[in-house]
Amino acid sequence: MKNNIFKAKGLKGLITSVFAVGVLALTSCESNLDKINENPNDQASIDPKYLLTYISKYTFQVDGDNMYASRMMIGTDGENKYQYMKWNDASFEVYTRELLNTVKMMQEADKRNNKNYVAIGKFLRAYHFFTISLKVGSAPYSEAAKGEFGITQPKYDSQEAIMSGILSELKEANDLINTNDKIEGDIVFNGDASKWKKLINSFRLKILITLSKKTTVGSYNIATEFASIAGSQPLMTSISDNGALKFADAADSRYTMFNNSGYGSSLYMADYFINMFKDRKDPRLFTFAAQTTGAKEAGKPVTDFTGYNGGDPTSPYSDNAALITAKNISKVNDRFYKDPTNEPSSILSYSELEFILAEATARGWISGSAKTHYDNAIKASFNFYQTYVKNPGQYFTGFDVNQYLATPLVVYNDTAPLQTQLEKIMTQKYMTMFHQAQWTSYYDYLRTGYPNYPLKSGVAAPFRFRYPQSEYNYNSNNLKAALTAQYGGNDNINSKPWWLQ
Repeated sequence: MKNNIFKAKGLKGLITSVFAVGVLALTSCESNLDKINENPNDQASIDPKYLLTYISKYTFQVDGDNMYASRMMIGTDGENKYQYMKWNDASFEVYTRELLNTVKMMQEADKRNNKNYVAIGKFLRAYHFFTISLKVGSAPYSEAAKGEFGITQPKYDSQEAIMSGILSELKEANDLINTNDKIEGDIVFNGDASKWKKLINSFRLKILITLSKKTTVGSYNIATEFASIAGSQPLMTSISDNGALKFADAADSRYTMFNNSGYGSSLYMADYFINMFKDRKDPRLFTFAAQTTGAKEAGKPVTDFTGYNGGDPTSPYSDNAALITAKNISKVNDRFYKDPTNEPSSILSYSELEFILAEATARGWISGSAKTHYDNAIKASFNFYQTYVKNPGQYFTGFDVNQYLATPLVVYNDTAPLQTQLEKIMTQKYMTMFHQAQWTSYYDYLRTGYPNYPLKSGVAAPFRFRYPQSEYNYNSNNLKAALTAQYGGNDNINSKPWWLQ
């Protein structure tokens, strides 16, 4: 990775130009795109390598909000809406930033006859539309990011149409990616097309497993398509294949949470998450959490599990704040806000892929041993932290992963009932996702019920976000039609979208 994501001369100006053109094209029917593009102070086109850098920078960041919803962290200075399951609107900012610039990157790649940027563009489109649709349900897809063609109020496509469409885009991406066309500006895989191909195909499997409650999506039979991809296409094989962004100690390239004041003052660990590690004597805990103040003052070693404690994510924040006074609650490990680099941030890792394959095997979609995939996933997670966390010896010296895999709370049984296997897979998958994979853990919980999140009595875990107010303001007819088709006209966080029905 380059030390500075925006190191290339003039990149900020170029990106700002593309972003401005995209926004104007989306929001103003009166904009004259030709005249905008004739601005003598801006270039008429941009090398796609600059756009790839820019889009990747935003796509692969850490999303801290899901840490609250997934019962990993808690706040102590006020009522966090994600912790207490009270969120409302989603943001559609991705349409005017990542997606518009992805379309531009693909257009510029076509001019240069470079198929790899087109393929990566299809992957990025698939990733962002997948994420948007999981948040809200139906969304602009087939007409999205087409303001330059006069579509300023895009129609909403059904969630099934979006999922089917992005599976087809990823198939096309797999067919396009090649070793001949150069990939520059690549801060994820440093221009390695084979790794992009593995990520593309692995992500196809992630989409399909996410749709496990369904039998078909569009023209695809989910289990059959999964088996076909898993049996014939290149997939991730090690942590070096992780779809992840590595951080550097330079402007615009530092870790997402670096110097975050909230992390330094009021963010603490949830007991639900911490206790999973304490119960299993799992040393990954020491990389996520700090010792309680009481444990530090008592001189307990950092590897003493009794020196860690969390707060109840369902209790009032004032109750958890009282644990601070009692010196009996663990903050988030200070490296997350003091270290400018930390471990890479993944949107899909080799460890997650192996959990996906384990689940597919348990469900009978593919042949083989679910235990083998499950064990591989856990080993990959430990390898990841032992590789990327600084001074890993202070946490992992003397640890034997094979002994860990044989302990009662961890050991996997291929012959156990499906629900028992799913609980084991989802619990360990959850334990790998602190500051990783964005909202994956929460969506896994919604579709499988595992792990069993603690919820306050009378409070349900939301199935979705509401649509943003901007859509009510500027695209209300299409939005209202989508709400009627999906949710009987009600834009409610407890309305169940297609993928969960």
